[in-house]
Amino acid sequence: MAHGGTLKIGDCAVDPTVDELTRDGTTIKLEPRAMRVLMHLAARPGEVVSVQELLDIVWADVIVTQDSVYTAISALRRALGDDSREPRYIANVPRRGYRLVAQVTDGTRPSSATADPTPSAAAADTRSGRVPPARGLRPVWLLAAWVAVALAVLAYLVVAKPWAARPAANSTSAREAADTAIADLSIAVLPFANLSADREQEYFADGISEELLSLLTKVPQLRVISRSSAFSFKGQNLAVAEIAKRLNVALVLEGSVRQAGAEVRITAQLIDARSDRQLWSETYDRPLVNIFALQDEIAAAVVSQLRLKLLGAAPKAKAPDPEAYALALQARQIALQRTSAGYERAIALFQQALVADPGYAAAWVGLARVYINQANDGLRPIEESYRLARGAVDQALALDPDFAPAHAMLGRLAMTHDGDLAVAAQRYEHALALEPANTDIVRSAAMLASALGRLDTSVALGRFVIARDPVNPTGYLNLGYDYFNAGRLDEAIASLRTALTLSPDHAAAEYGIAVALLMKGEATAALAAMQKESSAYWRSVGLPMVYYALGRRAESDAALAELIQKHRQDAAYNIAYVLAFRGEADRTFGWLDKAVAYRDPGLDDIAIDPLFARLHQDPRWLPLLHKLGKAPDQLAAIQFDVKVAK
Repeated sequence: MAHGGTLKIGDCAVDPTVDELTRDGTTIKLEPRAMRVLMHLAARPGEVVSVQELLDIVWADVIVTQDSVYTAISALRRALGDDSREPRYIANVPRRGYRLVAQVTDGTRPSSATADPTPSAAAADTRSGRVPPARGLRPVWLLAAWVAVALAVLAYLVVAKPWAARPAANSTSAREAADTAIADLSIAVLPFANLSADREQEYFADGISEELLSLLTKVPQLRVISRSSAFSFKGQNLAVAEIAKRLNVALVLEGSVRQAGAEVRITAQLIDARSDRQLWSETYDRPLVNIFALQDEIAAAVVSQLRLKLLGAAPKAKAPDPEAYALALQARQIALQRTSAGYERAIALFQQALVADPGYAAAWVGLARVYINQANDGLRPIEESYRLARGAVDQALALDPDFAPAHAMLGRLAMTHDGDLAVAAQRYEHALALEPANTDIVRSAAMLASALGRLDTSVALGRFVIARDPVNPTGYLNLGYDYFNAGRLDEAIASLRTALTLSPDHAAAEYGIAVALLMKGEATAALAAMQKESSAYWRSVGLPMVYYALGRRAESDAALAELIQKHRQDAAYNIAYVLAFRGEADRTFGWLDKAVAYRDPGLDDIAIDPLFARLHQDPRWLPLLHKLGKAPDQLAAIQFDVKVAK
C-alpha cells in the first residue's frame, strides 16, 4: 500500500505523492524512480536490499542496467546531503546492496507496494528464482541484436546529429563551434550488464559489449573509447554522467542481457552525457534459436526505420561458430590473469575453439598472443614461443588476409624478435590502414615509431591512444617514455605521474620519473622517486645509476653487482645502459654483445635511448648500430608513413 502523506527519514521530510524531499528548509524534486527506491528502502529500514531487488521492483516495466540503481542512489545521496564514506542515510554494503540507516518516523512505514504492482513476467520469474540457468546462452546468437544496436546507434548519430555544435554564450567564431562539434563526436560503450540467473555468464555480456564497440570503431568519424578504459568502471557506483566526464565523451551506450527460459531479452540505450538525457533505446526479445537468421531481419528493420542509408555501408560483424566464440571469450579472460596456470588454460580453450571452428582467425591471433606473453614472463623458451606464435598468426592470415590484428602481431614479431624494423613498419602500416582507430595496434605502432627515431610521430600516436583510452595507466606510461626519449623531460614526468594517479603501484612509473629527474640533474629527487618504485626489478635497475649520480660509488657498485647476479640474462640491455650512464664504455659494449646474443627486446630502442648518450662519440657505436640495422641512415631509409587518425 502506498503511503498517503509526508514521512520523516532522518532530518528530512519526504512526500512520495509529489516526489519531493525537504531538507534544511529547501525542497528538492526527485526523479520518480529515485523516490521509489527511497520508499522501498524506507519500507525495510536497517535491512540490506540488493541491487537486483531494486531493479526488479522499481524498474519492473523496463530492462535497464545496474547503473540505473547506482544513478538513483547517487541522486538520493545528493538530495539527502549524505556521504557514502560516512553515511547517515543510505549505507553501501559491499557485494550485497544498500541499507537505510536513518530512522523512519511520522506515519505508517511505506511498503514496497509503492512500486508498480504489475511487474513484467520476466521480472516476476526473476524474483521467484525460476529463471533457468543461462549455461545454454551462446553470445554469437546475440550478435544479431548487437548488430542491430550498432546500426541503430549509427543511424541516430547521422540522423539526429547529437554532436552538432551548439551556440556557446562566449563563442567568438565559427571555428570554435566546429571544434566543439569535433570534440563531441565521441562515445563510450559501457559493459553490458548480465541480468541472467547464472552470474558465471558475465563474460558473455562483456564479449558482446566488445563486439558492439568493435563495430563502432569502424566508423571513421567517431571517436570510440577503448575497452580498457570503458570497462575500468565496471562494478563502480558511478553515474553515467560522471563516467562520461572522466572519459571525455559526449555519448554513452549501455545495456543489458537477460535470459529467461528459451527467450533472451537484449536492451540498449544511448545517453547524451551532457544532459543525462536518453536519446535512443530499444529492446529485442528473441528466442534462442535461429538467431543467425535474425541478424539480417533486425538489421534491415533498423535500417528501414532510421534511414541508415544516409551512412552508406554499415559495419558488420563476422559471426564465428557459437561454441568457438564462447570458448575464445573465456580464454581471453583467463589469459589476463598472467599466471602459468592461466596461460595453460587459455591455450587449451583457444585450441578447443579452433577445433570447433578452425576458420576462426581471432582465436589464432589470441593463441599467438598467449605464446608471446609466456615468453615475456619467462614461462616458455623464447624461440619456442615465437615459433608457435608465428605459426598461429600465419594460420589467421591464411584464413583472412585482411585481419588487422594478425598483421600487427607479425609487426610485433618482426620488431621484438627478428630485429627487422623495415618489415615491422610494413606490417604496422598495413594493419593501421585496415583499422586506423584500433588502440592496441596504434599503441604498438607508437613503439615502432620511437625505435625508428620518429619521436614526434610516436608522441602523436601515444596521445591518440590516451584520448581514446583515458583511464588506462599503461597509455600514460608509454607516452611518458616517448616524451623521455624525445628529451621532453617535464612532459615525461607529468605523464608518468598521471599513470600513478590512475594506478598508484604501476610498475616502472616511479622508475621513469627518477630517470627523467637524473637527466635533469636532480639526483636527490630521483632517489626519492626510485625508492617509491613498486617493482623490485626496476628499483634494482635504477638504484645503481642514482647512487652513482649522488657520488655514492660504493653503494652504486654493490647495487650493480646485485643486479648482475640476479638478472644476468634477462636484463643484459638494462645492465648495459647502467654501465653507459656510469661512463664504463668497455663494459657497456661487452654487455650489449650479450644483449644481442640473448635477443633482448630492449635493443629496439638502442638508437634513441638517452642513457647511451655518452657512447655516441665512441668509434664502436656506429658499427654496432649498423650491425643491428639501427644506424641513423638505416632507420631513415625505412618507410613508415602513418597518419594519426582524427
